[in-house]
Parts: sequence; structure tokens; C-alpha cells
Amino acid sequence: MKFAWIDLRTVSAEQREAVVDAAIHARVDAIVDSDPERLATLPNTVKRVLAPGAPAEGADDLIVLREIADLDGLGVLGARHRGGEQDTAALVNVVDDPTLKLACEAARELPYTVVRFKDPTKIPLEIVIAAADSSPGQLICEAADIEEAQIIIDVLEKGSEGVLIAPKNANDVFAVVEMLRTKTPDLDLTKLTVQSIEHLGLGDRVCIDTCTHFEKDEGMLVGSYSHGFVLCVSETHPLPYMPTRPFRINAGALHSYVLGADNRTNYLSELKAGSSVLAVGADGRTRRIVVGRIKLESRPLLGIKAVSEEGVEVNLIVQDDWHVRVLGPGAAVLNTTELKKGDQLLGYVATDKRHVGWPVGEFCVEK
Repeated sequence: MKFAWIDLRTVSAEQREAVVDAAIHARVDAIVDSDPERLATLPNTVKRVLAPGAPAEGADDLIVLREIADLDGLGVLGARHRGGEQDTAALVNVVDDPTLKLACEAARELPYTVVRFKDPTKIPLEIVIAAADSSPGQLICEAADIEEAQIIIDVLEKGSEGVLIAPKNANDVFAVVEMLRTKTPDLDLTKLTVQSIEHLGLGDRVCIDTCTHFEKDEGMLVGSYSHGFVLCVSETHPLPYMPTRPFRINAGALHSYVLGADNRTNYLSELKAGSSVLAVGADGRTRRIVVGRIKLESRPLLGIKAVSEEGVEVNLIVQDDWHVRVLGPGAAVLNTTELKKGDQLLGYVATDKRHVGWPVGEFCVEK
């Protein structure tokens, strides 16, 4: 679980109380301030961190964040930690290679290491994350704003454990906490039994080219109806007449829904470069991925009708070609033109009706 440290030092006096209330309500991990008396008024549900340079007298119940600039400074903090100080914390300003090495050593040795980077490149952060990977300590990276915080948590697909940010207002607090909590949930996939396939003639279909390499058992959930989807597999698997394109899903006709994050659907025709979609594994695991582009072209189309174990009808219209594939139970790769009545597919059945992609509790019939 990622966590946030909220820095109060630059928060305006008018916003301070609201920011503190938001931080406590949102259950941030820690609040940083230079005033030990203000920190002392905070509840024990939040860590209280005294900023570097502030007087540390009487700060026994606080985490004292001390800035270090060399290995001697790290040695002093390391000795404190080995001597029984459980909340030893260091701030390292990474401005060159020696301070980068210092940040790596601190992250390996201390319970808490806050890093601040001079340059906008995230390569130094990648190095520190890798160095601290097996360490029991926690790495916190300072972010200038919400946008940078999002980039930080995605670095090396894992990011730092924590983000230190100075919010402008309470909304910033809730935004960063929600961003850190966001994880696409697993889905309960179901078996679908093919009822029929039908050659439909010419229509427009969409290939989704993503910015991600799919696993062999991954694809996207696509369907003609908002309540039922078939797991369409990527072009990761070899084909006899063309190279593999492990970033691509030959998804379906342009009217089709694709299931995305937050239980929202999009029409395939709506997707564009930069859109967010959901990769889904045969075991139900999911992850958010980004669209690089879509390709909409006229091709012969094939209609697939299937039914779930609960009797829910599902429809998928895809390009009528042998190389278009879907996944079956056990991640079996199935060529759509070879499907026959009784074959089993993997899919997902949703109980929600939808309006502009969002689930709504209304009467709606799709057929």
C-alpha cells in the first residue's frame, strides 16, 4: 500500500486547518511540520514528522527528519538507529552522483529516507528504488504536485513506498490519497457457451494498439452489450503469415463496449491515443494500460452469440478472419472462425445497466 506524507510548511494559514482535517480524515501516513507544538496537537492515528532544521528538544514522540549531505552524516543516523532509535529518518537532496549514492545507502540502512531530486529526470529515482528494493526501510520521494506524484508511483512499475507533497488545499490531500490507493480490482470471470456464429458481411472493426506488452493469457473484455463481455486475446501468440504484435488487440466492431477501470465502459470508436483501458488476465487479474492508437478499418465481420452459466446472453462481433482470437477456460487460445456451438469461452457478466459508460440503476434492454 502506497502512502502520503503531507507537508504543512508552505500551506497558507487560511487553508491549514482544512488541510489537517483532510489529512486526518483521509488517514494519511504522516504530517510534516517545523513546529513541534503544532505536531503535538495531532492525534496518534497519524505519524508526526518534525522537519529538518527545526528545534528537536522535547521531540521524543516525533519522527525527526534530519538532512544529511555525506556518509559521515549517514553514519551518525545509522548509529542512532542501531542504538535503538526506531524512527530515524533522513532527507537527502540528490544533486549529483555522490548524493545519489548517499540516498541509496540511506534507503538501505534507515527506517525512513526522504529523497528530493534537483533534476526532473526520474532515472536517479529508479536507481534508488532498485537499491532499496530488499530493504525493510521506507522510501519517500518528494513531489512538486499531484501530476509528479502520479509519475513517481509508476516508476519501475512500483515507485517509492511514499510520496511527500505540500498541498495547496484539502482537495489536493484527497486527490493524492485516492491516487495512491487506486488499484484495479480482480474480476470474477465466467464460462460462456457458444450458441452460434454468423458471417455478417462488411463493417468497421477496431484494433487497439496499446503502450504495453501483453502477457500470453491477457486480453480485453469486449462485447456488444454493456452487461456481457468476451475476453479477446492479444496478438502475442504466433501467427503463420504475420509477425506477432504483442501490444495489439483485434477487439471488435466499432460499436462494441470495452470494459475499463472504475467499472466504466467505452465504445471502441471513442478510444484514442492516451485513453485508459483495462488489461484482463484469464485468472481475472487486471491492470490499467494506455492506448497508443486505434486502427479502424472496414473488414468482413463475424457475430458470436454465447450464454453464461446463469443464462445471460452475450454477443461479440469481430473481424471475420481466422487469426482473430479469444480466450477459453485455462487460457486456451481459440480462433474465432473455428468456434462452434457448445465451445466454451471466458467472459465477464455485469449486473449494471449503463449511461455514457457509467453504471446506473435504470431499466434498459439490449438485444
